Amino acid sequence: MSHPGQPSIADRQKAAAAAKRQALEQHRARLKDPELAERQAARQAVAVAREHRIAERAAAEKARLAQEAAEREAKEAVEREAREAAAQAELAARKAAADAKAARERELEAELLNTRKARKQARKAKKRKR
Repeated sequence: MSHPGQPSIADRQKAAAAAKRQALEQHRARLKDPELAERQAARQAVAVAREHRIAERAAAEKARLAQEAAEREAKEAVEREAREAAAQAELAARKAAADAKAARERELEAELLNTRKARKQARKAKKRKR
């Protein structure tokens, strides 16, 4: 059922095959072109340079993060030592206050005891005078 003026299926298939062959030949010719090799080498060099820059940035970022972590750790260690020193100082101050309080209490007890003894002796002396 071909229409007048239109190619048959066989003609269309032959034309398609010829077009494919021509496209393949053009592709092969482009592959053999020295300029293509140069462009591909240039693209490859650009890609390698890009990967190198990316790797350098990643390494710099990793080093920066490590430096920040080390600084943060050092700062935390200093703060921890300061807190421990403050806690030790507070403990020593509390102990000194407790010791001072105990000494005052002992002095007060001794004063009270001396006062009682003095009153007792005064009573005894008063009894003897009678």
